[in-house]
Amino acid sequence: MSKKIFIIALIVIIPLFVGFWSGYSVGNRLSVNEDLSVDDGEFTQAAYLQPQSHDSINGELITQRRNAITRAVALSSPAVVGINVTEVREYRDPWSSDPFFRQFFGDRVYRQEVKGLGSGFIISPDGYILTNDHVAGNAKVITVILTSKEKYKAQLIGTDMVSDISLLKIDGHDFPYIKLGNSDDVIIGEWVIAIGNPFGLFEISDKPTVTVGVVSATGMNLNAEGGRYYRGMIQTDAAINSGNSGGPLLNSLGEVIGVNAVIFTPNQGSIGLGFAIPINRVKGILTELKKNGKIERNLWTGLEIQTVDARVARYFGLENVEGVIVSDVKRNSPAQRAGIKVGDIILEANGEKIVNDDTIIALVTEARVGDVLKLKILREKRTLNLDLRLERSPS
Repeated sequence: MSKKIFIIALIVIIPLFVGFWSGYSVGNRLSVNEDLSVDDGEFTQAAYLQPQSHDSINGELITQRRNAITRAVALSSPAVVGINVTEVREYRDPWSSDPFFRQFFGDRVYRQEVKGLGSGFIISPDGYILTNDHVAGNAKVITVILTSKEKYKAQLIGTDMVSDISLLKIDGHDFPYIKLGNSDDVIIGEWVIAIGNPFGLFEISDKPTVTVGVVSATGMNLNAEGGRYYRGMIQTDAAINSGNSGGPLLNSLGEVIGVNAVIFTPNQGSIGLGFAIPINRVKGILTELKKNGKIERNLWTGLEIQTVDARVARYFGLENVEGVIVSDVKRNSPAQRAGIKVGDIILEANGEKIVNDDTIIALVTEARVGDVLKLKILREKRTLNLDLRLERSPS
């Protein structure tokens, strides 16, 4: 019995003795040397007990806050400009539409100066500026405001109502400018940045306003508005408000992938539906505007078409009521040279499904002389692929 008690005592007493001695030794060493290094000398006790300086903490936080978005903004902001315009608009006296009153008062037309504003961005060091046609296309006087607070009178080099693009020029050199990117490799869900002059705030702060979002969709086609056709647009939830029109939509590298143009405002405010014109589409337009000041769109196809309805769809055995049917082909026309015949049903053009005659009219209106429409046609229950080259109208 006494032997068992002795063994139990050893088991209990020895660990207590070792623990006491170890604790005493460590406490003794720390009390003797308060600057003893811990964790292989990476930190000292003194450093651990004393807080870091505010400068050190702020420096680390600033480094962490800088990211691809802030770098893109810093890179591109100096090239974003505010645009103030003065237009002369004509207003007709409402009484003039009535023949009775017109015989007494005549056809009375009033002209009034209207001021507007928008955004733009410099695309070359010699002062070429890109913006929307609906911002500057009808302007008589255009003033451009840089982030340096400098103001320039701008010249309208060329404008195109259909694509909603205008090219301006200011005199000078070595201007900051933004690199044009590649809108064909845009990724749905990637971060994008809208920069511009919403509500004229640029004049107050002399700096553009920045909003951030993602690419929500690509290839969006919008209904024609005022003779414009917005096709293949980039949709974003980055807030685009009144005055942002003509400003750049940037990727996280600070490259322009689109020109902000349209917002969906059912309640007269941004609801996260903004649209930008893809920059790859704009590049060809810029070249032609710089050379000719306009886009040649006096096109001729020689086609007469009508929308496929339910009766036509049943007759031709179509599964869906869509497409257009060719009702006439003019002699010696581009359509005849392409091999199109009366009764052909055009299902697609340039890979886009033709829903009705508005779709193909928009495609032709947006095209330029020399462009080719690659058509998918149904003829006698066979599918054909034909190329329709658009030519200048003979009239």
